[in-house]
Amino acid sequence: MPPAPDATRERIIDAAEECFGRFGLAKTTVEDIAAAAGLSRATVYRSVTGGREELILAVVVRDLRRYLDRLAERLRRERSVPEAIVEGTLDAVTYVRNEPTIAQFLGPEAAGHMQAAVAGAAEHVLALCCDYVRPYFEKAQQERLLRQDIEVEGTVEFLFRIITSLIVMDRDRDADGLRRFLRTYVVPGIAGP
Repeated sequence: MPPAPDATRERIIDAAEECFGRFGLAKTTVEDIAAAAGLSRATVYRSVTGGREELILAVVVRDLRRYLDRLAERLRRERSVPEAIVEGTLDAVTYVRNEPTIAQFLGPEAAGHMQAAVAGAAEHVLALCCDYVRPYFEKAQQERLLRQDIEVEGTVEFLFRIITSLIVMDRDRDADGLRRFLRTYVVPGIAGP
């Protein structure tokens, strides 16, 4: 009996992650992924109709989901909205910079490959992030801990953009410097008086 399609897809994504780690993004081929998964190239293309670009995004999204599960748990433990904003943002930046699976997609080697894979997917990634953190921001806004004149969706997008810019444009701030920056410029834009 052949494996279920979802199991086959997961097997292919596992193999893609392994190959990207071993050969690098630019040098990994669908043939490499098929061999690592123990499947034919045709099976890979039937299971992943978007080819390599879809696999790149699938690896990123799967790792992002794992991270967001951990972040959601952390947000449940934070005592204040300002600290949740600061520590959640710092955690996200640190995670992306230090997670080999994600970090390799931000390097110069990935530029052309990742651009094709992520074109049109940014909304998907933002929606995924919103799904995870929306309940915390909605609760904070109901408790009047967020500015009342801002929307929850806009708040999540704003933080997503801040995190992305901090990842892309590293100004060599240490963790405490980044905390000071976030407390001074980001928290006042979100947290209530």
